[in-house]
Amino acid sequence: MPPASQPRGRGRWFREAASRLVFASPLYGLTLRGRRPTRLLLAAEDPWPGDAATADALFQGRFRFAGEEGHARNQPPWDIADRSDAWRAALHGFAWLRHFRSAGGDAAKRQARALVASWLARHGRWNPLVWRPDVQGRRLVAWLGNGGFLLEGADDAFRAAFLRSLGEQSRQLGRAVGLAAPGAGKLIAVSGLIHAGLCLPNMRRCLAQGAYLLDRTLAEQILPDGGHASRSPSLQLQVLRDLVALRGVLMQAKFEIPLALQNAIDRMAPMLRFFRYGDGRLALFNGGREGDDGEVDFVLSRADAKGKPLTSAPHSRYERVAARRTLLLIDVGVPPTAIPGALAHASPLAFELSVGRERLVVNCGAPENPASELARVLRATAAHSTLTLADTNAVALGGGHPLSVTAMRNEADGSTWIDASHDGYVRDFGLTHRRRLYIDASGEDVRGEDSLSGAGKSGLPFAVRFHLHPDVHASLVQNGSTILLKLAGGSGYRMRAAGGALKLEESIYLGSGAMRHGEQIVISGVTAAEGETRVKWALSKIQPPAPEAKSIAGDEAERND
Repeated sequence: MPPASQPRGRGRWFREAASRLVFASPLYGLTLRGRRPTRLLLAAEDPWPGDAATADALFQGRFRFAGEEGHARNQPPWDIADRSDAWRAALHGFAWLRHFRSAGGDAAKRQARALVASWLARHGRWNPLVWRPDVQGRRLVAWLGNGGFLLEGADDAFRAAFLRSLGEQSRQLGRAVGLAAPGAGKLIAVSGLIHAGLCLPNMRRCLAQGAYLLDRTLAEQILPDGGHASRSPSLQLQVLRDLVALRGVLMQAKFEIPLALQNAIDRMAPMLRFFRYGDGRLALFNGGREGDDGEVDFVLSRADAKGKPLTSAPHSRYERVAARRTLLLIDVGVPPTAIPGALAHASPLAFELSVGRERLVVNCGAPENPASELARVLRATAAHSTLTLADTNAVALGGGHPLSVTAMRNEADGSTWIDASHDGYVRDFGLTHRRRLYIDASGEDVRGEDSLSGAGKSGLPFAVRFHLHPDVHASLVQNGSTILLKLAGGSGYRMRAAGGALKLEESIYLGSGAMRHGEQIVISGVTAAEGETRVKWALSKIQPPAPEAKSIAGDEAERND
């Protein structure tokens, strides 16, 4: 039994436990057998393109999800062992059907139908993960969004079994959707209900229930500035993508678009742009990964929302500074606690910096499997470009004392100052971390000051970290007083610091999926016995030397030679 302090509470735990007992009953499946659908009222269109190369891997029995690959050559993948829950959820969510659709042809249809048929034979009964509301919602969206593809040329036996399962799963989802964990998973469960209500006969109850829950769920999860409550750029993309698909099927069915849905899309698209760097990909905060720039472009084009990104996101609690080719994002918020499914990172005041299409200062990112041990390690404060005190996280990863973060922004003559602080170290060490950042109008001069103040302990080790993108080459020069940074495109930057020892250490980077090794700049020291501990640093662009001017006489001499 969970403790009372667990976010979802005792009441929710008891409801889930009781529901599991009922759903697992051998006779429970009989209660799902209502009027069987005999056709699709609407062949919903999955708006997202598939990938023929991925379809080829699936043909060969290679199923890659959540950073893991399972192999099931010449047999269904349902019995692949030793895979994570994240991998299994993606497998049973069937979003990968679109890759077969993209491949096209009779062979792709037959293989897709064979996989669905084998699933029907194995998983027609309730299972705690396979029939979990978010997994079931994703599966209904995928099956209905590719229903025309699956049923074209199908025999009567497959058609009847497929439609019967759609009806039973829709009824089950209507009963279990209230048990969905808060977060992006609940939204896809609600979307599955609405898809069922639009596409299947005798399922108007699902439509009404889904429409009611949609308004409530959007109000809970989509913040006024357009950010998702998880504060994760990757989930921002996923949720916007799901909402755009939902709007599409409503338009296809000629239903009026709910105002809350349209408003959510209109707010979320500019916030997705907020998180984009010059390479077209996303920032790495709170479990975020770069993603694919083509996917981001496609989702934004489908969203059809023209709003520009904010400079300050007061509800999502991020600041964005764009100065010519330089873009800086800083986290000035607290880890989300209202969404248990969001694996928040202990990263107050962490920042990232890019120049044009190149990333310079980054956070380490997160693996695709959020439940892995590596994911837990990379949620730590030390995996982010911020200050760590006594090798301790600024906020407990499993929940704990509340964190307070303050931030002020000032602008003048194109330059920007951000002054922020958090009290994550006050309870244990009596010290407040304050970070002040300055970015000049050219974007070529970035300065910072990190300080620890309060009637706290002295002699504690601290480290101010700047994780570097793996494509950045760093070298320590001038007797360790300066670090030179060279970007892949040839631009150079110089880092200087005062108030601590400057050094280079190893780092890792998972922003693009696979782990890459890189470096991090670390300014280290110990807290002062009296007064404030202060570290100042400056990151400035190295200007290329101007070509030497030649005199007229010199030019003439060269020509004569």
